[in-house]
Amino acid sequence: MSIKETFQPKLFSSVKNYSKEQLAKDIISGIIVAIIALPLSIALAIASGVRPECGIYTAIIAGFVISFLGGSSVQIAGPTAAFASIVGGIVATHGFEGLVMATIMAGIILIIMGFFKLGSLIRYIPYTITTGFTAGIAITIAIGQIKDFLGLTFVNSPLETFDKIKEIGGCLHTINIQAALIGILALAILIIIPKFFKRIPPSLIAVIVCAMIVKACGLNVNTIGDLYTISSAPPIPHLPVFSFPMIKAVLPNAFTIAVLAAVESLLSCVVADGMIGKTHNSNTELIAQGMGNICSALFGGIPATGAIARTAANIKNGGRTPIAGIVHSIVLFIVLIVLMPYAALIPMPAIAAILFVVAYNMSEWRQFVTLTKSAPKSDIAVLITTFVLTVVFDLVIAICAGFVLASILFMKRMADVTNVHGWKYGIDENDPDSIHRKEVPKNTLVYEITGPMFFGAADKLARVIQTAKTNGAVIIRMRTVPAVDATAIHSIETILRSCKKRHITLILSHVNEQPMGVFKKSHIYERIGECNFCANIDEALKRAGEITEKSS
Repeated sequence: MSIKETFQPKLFSSVKNYSKEQLAKDIISGIIVAIIALPLSIALAIASGVRPECGIYTAIIAGFVISFLGGSSVQIAGPTAAFASIVGGIVATHGFEGLVMATIMAGIILIIMGFFKLGSLIRYIPYTITTGFTAGIAITIAIGQIKDFLGLTFVNSPLETFDKIKEIGGCLHTINIQAALIGILALAILIIIPKFFKRIPPSLIAVIVCAMIVKACGLNVNTIGDLYTISSAPPIPHLPVFSFPMIKAVLPNAFTIAVLAAVESLLSCVVADGMIGKTHNSNTELIAQGMGNICSALFGGIPATGAIARTAANIKNGGRTPIAGIVHSIVLFIVLIVLMPYAALIPMPAIAAILFVVAYNMSEWRQFVTLTKSAPKSDIAVLITTFVLTVVFDLVIAICAGFVLASILFMKRMADVTNVHGWKYGIDENDPDSIHRKEVPKNTLVYEITGPMFFGAADKLARVIQTAKTNGAVIIRMRTVPAVDATAIHSIETILRSCKKRHITLILSHVNEQPMGVFKKSHIYERIGECNFCANIDEALKRAGEITEKSS
């Protein structure tokens, strides 16, 4: 496995036949995406519990690195809503230094995943888990914005979602009507503008209009500048203080960030592929995501990943190479230096309204409702469990519990479809291998195993010789067994010992490639004997006949 084969950034292949026309399109698209990303980056930073400029730093640094090194031609990276709740939890518990450590570790994990070509394994994450935690994150983001949207004055500063709900209920009497009206205005702009003006970023219009009204009318509405000190300083590299206790404390969060970054970025790549008719390199993208997150953390940013909405906007505005993503980062850097102080004028209710829309768009509530109506009960259980735990506790617990539950239910499902059938199996007259067409020798039992032989179905296998007669033979047909595991091997060894005590010969028919390889490695092949491995049922029945004739 060479680095050259695994790591192939799209930038270098995209510029081979680059034209002036495409450069113009990429520059225009990059500028438009930067305008879209500006208010979103600020809003997502605030939702994550960090300074507003941290969101801009992330979009600049991670956006540049991921576009430069990434495996997609059109991916736009930056802060996304998926990280808001977990970042807020890390900052509240371990401070910003803990977040930096977790993000760097997540970046390292992503790079390892890329070099070990694990990009394709992301598709094995159940859709119910991703839908559940995405909907849960959307709920937590929306609940977290009610305070600023209504201009409430909290007595306490709750961190947990249910504590926030209690605090909202207890402080509703402190509602600021002026703030609520600004929030409603911003929300109206965000909903109405896209219906008439497709290319105008509604979030930018919302913050400009609301900021002008609050400033001109002297309204009593909190702005970003009232709550945060806005800095227009460029991002400066900063090495965190490495300590083993901190690494141990944030390791679970680092894994969660890595999984989220991998899932969301590769999902964005798949969506982009469908829009432009090209394919991405998933392993290269994971390596780029890892590098982007490490650099983002070192320069004061937060976790980043591919942003589906911004990537789609890039494509719709003509961006076709990573140059567009690089331009987007450069434009944001210029905005940071020149215009960032004006961000202090943005009203907090407008930021809350933007995050309400972000939460609504990411909730995928239609898919959630459809799954609850049409999916199997086991999948619904995974969906609801992941959703509830995300809202009630946190993303780490929710994802771990979702994976465990999904794995257990999958194993049960596989165990249910793995069966051991006696001689009555296969009475289909159109099946030339059907038992009823064969002459079964005396003192011979024939069993057919269907489905994978693994630990979830091992007990079924162990019962096959209970009715076998001494000095007889037991044939196990394995034509539909694709794989076996260690527990199945142990069950076969138990059967083999029992057979030898009762002078019963065990014969295996039609063993497929994977089971045969496992049998040879575990030395079961020698213990059963080469002559007792038969290519088909006819050979197995003939072998059983020879054995029973000798013993009679």
